[in-house]
Amino acid sequence: MTGDRFLVDTKILVYAYDRAEPTKQIRSRQILNWLVTSGSGALSTQVLAEFFSAVTRRLSEKMSPREGYVRLQEYVRAWRVVSLTPEIILESARGTVTHQFPFYDAQIWATAKLSGIPAVLSEDFSHASRIEGVLFLNPFVAALPGEEV
Repeated sequence: MTGDRFLVDTKILVYAYDRAEPTKQIRSRQILNWLVTSGSGALSTQVLAEFFSAVTRRLSEKMSPREGYVRLQEYVRAWRVVSLTPEIILESARGTVTHQFPFYDAQIWATAKLSGIPAVLSEDFSHASRIEGVLFLNPFVAALPGEEV
């Protein structure tokens, strides 16, 4: 599936820094490295904001705001970043009505759908489910298409 792109959900990024979840930390770092190397990963402005909040406030070993800021700069430089738009917000609201998604999960789905990103990497959706053309994959339960494990 070379050339396919994956939108990464917040928890995948956060786990890379979460020492309380060593198995997920290792896997998350492996996934993120592969996505950067293959050029097939994308992040949204929503994910970046949630990441900063989580790593500076919720981890057992929190990052300083300065370190979180440095990490954000690195992600912005190395990844395709998709901005939230009014259309994504409207589609997110429709996703909450039509698919009963929690709103912020709906934003992930809507961002992928309206940005032409075929797959979302997340543990918050059923693995291998497809909703209106967006495939959801949980990288903690199976290798990703095209990934060398």
